[in-house]
Amino acid sequence: MEDQYGRPLEGPKVGWDIPKATVRAWALLRRAAFFTNYVVAFLLILTLNFVLPRLMPGDPFQAIYGQEALLAMTPQLKAQLIERLSLDQSMGQQFVAYILALVQGDLGYSYYYNQQVLTVILDFLPWTLLLMGTALVLSTLAGLVLGIESGYRRGRSLDKALLASLMFLNGFPDFFMGIVLLLFFGVVFGVVPLSGALTPYSGLEGLALVRDILHHLLAPLAALVLVRVTSPYLLTRNTMITTLRENFVMTARSKGCTEGQIKYRHAGRNSLLPVVTSTGLMVPQMITGALFVEIVFTYPGVGWLLYNSLLTRDYPLIQGILLMVTLAVLLANLLVDLLYLKIDPRVSDAR
Repeated sequence: MEDQYGRPLEGPKVGWDIPKATVRAWALLRRAAFFTNYVVAFLLILTLNFVLPRLMPGDPFQAIYGQEALLAMTPQLKAQLIERLSLDQSMGQQFVAYILALVQGDLGYSYYYNQQVLTVILDFLPWTLLLMGTALVLSTLAGLVLGIESGYRRGRSLDKALLASLMFLNGFPDFFMGIVLLLFFGVVFGVVPLSGALTPYSGLEGLALVRDILHHLLAPLAALVLVRVTSPYLLTRNTMITTLRENFVMTARSKGCTEGQIKYRHAGRNSLLPVVTSTGLMVPQMITGALFVEIVFTYPGVGWLLYNSLLTRDYPLIQGILLMVTLAVLLANLLVDLLYLKIDPRVSDAR
């Protein structure tokens, strides 16, 4: 259609231009909603940690510290702890005092170790970080290498053997794998220590101390790695199979690249991204797995500390450990979500 001057008329506009300010406001709103979920979960954890001991029947002080602790406490220490926990005040005032204490790093007082709960946890935490961090790195690297080799040889004997054996190992819980390794390699063959993280009263220093620590770390580390290696292996294998069909792999072959270059430099490199992002999802599972493995091997980490605090009914220590573990899991999930937002913008658009 034309107007009276012969100029074409514009058709009806479909859609409209959204102002940039509206787009930015909507993005900020989605980001605020994203972080709000974690804030709500964090507050819920703090509230449960505060409310549960006070919901137990009887005296809240007895529920928190236990009858055994009350028998060993002096009246002066009991009065001091009651004042610190604000148990002589209302529930609202107690909750405020509880939050203020947490902000100052006061998780309570362990009557069994006769120290602050935070101090006790920090003494055992390095051993857990050593075990869990090493297991996470080794299981990821082993899963990558085995997945690349298996995916590159899909359908061959090596691929079938790796797939069957790793799927078989994946069916065992961490603590059961630890018990099996402890019985065979600790009791029957005697090649690994039965407990501890180092030889007591050995007086070792330097490289001898490092070897002793690694010797004690070997069995619990193997238990975690054998169970957790299946996830990165399967993801790498599936990605490798898909990547080998891409055009750039055929181009690399036509250029005369060696099989090793195609396997690792071209196809293998493109299999890294999903494995790296999925590694963050393994952190919460690795934390819980390490806690149970430490109990099996009497490894002096946070898991063994939690078990010992349950035996001694050290309720403040139990609460402090559970609070730190749940917060660590929550933080790991947050970091994974943030990593996904950076790597794949489609995740951000879908929120």
